[in-house]
Amino acid sequence: MTVAASQAESHPADVAALLRDALADPGTAWSLGSFGAIAEFMRDPEEPVSPLSDGRLGLATARGAIALEVLPELRPLAYETAFASGWNHAVALCLPEDRCAMGRRTVVTELGSDEAAARPEDRDAVLFDLGLGLTAVDACVRTRDPEAIACLRAGLGQPLFDLSNPIGPQLVRLSPHRVFLARLGRIEVFSPIPGPGGTSPEGPHTHVLPKLLKGGRTHAATTPIPPGLVPCAAIHPPHPYKDMMGARIPFEPERLAAFQTLLDRWADPDWLAIKRGGAQGPGGTISPKHAQSARRAAEIQARYRRGECVEEMPSEEEEEAALHG
Repeated sequence: MTVAASQAESHPADVAALLRDALADPGTAWSLGSFGAIAEFMRDPEEPVSPLSDGRLGLATARGAIALEVLPELRPLAYETAFASGWNHAVALCLPEDRCAMGRRTVVTELGSDEAAARPEDRDAVLFDLGLGLTAVDACVRTRDPEAIACLRAGLGQPLFDLSNPIGPQLVRLSPHRVFLARLGRIEVFSPIPGPGGTSPEGPHTHVLPKLLKGGRTHAATTPIPPGLVPCAAIHPPHPYKDMMGARIPFEPERLAAFQTLLDRWADPDWLAIKRGGAQGPGGTISPKHAQSARRAAEIQARYRRGECVEEMPSEEEEEAALHG
């Protein structure tokens, strides 16, 4: 484990400040999940928002909610990943491998009332673990609708994607709340599930991709997470050339500068040294692949600063490949 991976452990006040600042910014998005199953929370600048009433950090809107706890072992890790003509950035919220485990259930399981729901009015609804078998995240749904409860109970004890499970064909129509849980908190999505061929709605939404789940990975291979840590959630600060839904915007150098400040505080120092033209120290754990990506991010960002990338915007296919690499 690198120095940066452990430094946040000694500064819970700094971690809390990072989370509060991100929650206060409507331009910042959040994700919580694992490779192949993820929940995302975002909000519009003028959207009505309510703080949580129980001491947790977080927000609730009419479309979703996020609730977080500042655990002593929570370790933020800021990073960038480059691809052909662009880059992504995030601050991963990591836990040690031996402290991140959730239920790891592999069949649909009823968990009872969701007493830890972000909003008090949801705490009498019934929570069901979908049984995706993830290491650090429980992907659940929640409902108080009698028809939905009956359907979910009919599939108890079976894998969600089993052809004989009655839940799968009905889940889109019933559209229960999606609730993704980790040791450090939760994201809840209230918006309807898009039907076949539909697109994710603007605002909070979830993705469950069975093909990616088969790999059993906690994160994409492109993400430079140090050994011994597992990313359970992430902060997605405003990006210099795209909005929260991935639509292109004019390049904003102030956003790039703001994320470099986050890198100064929360990046792995070996990774950061490589990005800035140096080399990692003795015993560093940055792989050649991640080192190349760091250098490539610096090169692309320099071109954007010089105004050389106005016509060379990354394609959606490139960004999708980078996210799932």
